[in-house]
Amino acid sequence: MRKWIFPIFLVFGVLLVACSTDTSVETEQTKVRVGIRSSELRTWEYVKEQASKEGIEIEIVNFSSAYDPNQALIEGDIDINAFQHVAYLDSFNENTNSEIVPIGTTIIAPLGLYSSKYEAVSDIPDGAQIAVPNDAPNWGRALLLLQEAGLLTVVADFDGLGGKDKIKDNPKNIEIVPVDSANTPRVMEDTAGSIINNGVSLEAGLTLKDALIYENQTSKPYINVIAARKQDKENETFQKIVKIYQSDNTATFIEETYKGNYLPTSITLEELSTYKETYSNN
Repeated sequence: MRKWIFPIFLVFGVLLVACSTDTSVETEQTKVRVGIRSSELRTWEYVKEQASKEGIEIEIVNFSSAYDPNQALIEGDIDINAFQHVAYLDSFNENTNSEIVPIGTTIIAPLGLYSSKYEAVSDIPDGAQIAVPNDAPNWGRALLLLQEAGLLTVVADFDGLGGKDKIKDNPKNIEIVPVDSANTPRVMEDTAGSIINNGVSLEAGLTLKDALIYENQTSKPYINVIAARKQDKENETFQKIVKIYQSDNTATFIEETYKGNYLPTSITLEELSTYKETYSNN
């Protein structure tokens, strides 16, 4: 009899452990580390709250301009990030030989031309200095905005990337001054105007209403995205987060919170992939 007692208790113990383990797996939340910049903190706090209702625990990792959330994603410090438009992401991948992919669209944050000296684009004098972000995608984006403003014309084969060699005609002899994007608001006093990314302008207390001109909201290359490592593109938890972000409730929250400065944008990844066609239309 005693020979059977120990095996029976052993089997019973294993079953108890298995049942206990199964229960913990069912109730345990899935944790996802999301890298962002502070300009969209309120949106992600809202998404975090909504995700918790679906058993997803989001940890928001807020990066300063000194550290690139793409690098953090590559190194595994975060699981996904949401801070960049698709043109910037493609440029990063090309320059670093990385494979980060968009998994969903979020917003358009229109870039604007701001000035503390002039009230209209037409007031900007010949030979004036205009500051632009110095990273290639946003520099190119700035040139398209200046073209829309009638201050210059980009080359026929424009590829969306910036550079002084990308200017075809410059009738007012505007001097382009590339600076770090975080410093674009600070140089407004020293220039005729400064082209400032939306998130940076909000942090500086500026809104689109303060801009002399800002981008058309349909600028496809500058749609912001949630991004992940290529191998995680189909991750079901990440896709649930995308769905929460693209919900009507989140769109309403963004519109009310940011007073129209951020425009919720939901298009398919297939449509997003054709963004370079925008350049050939200019």
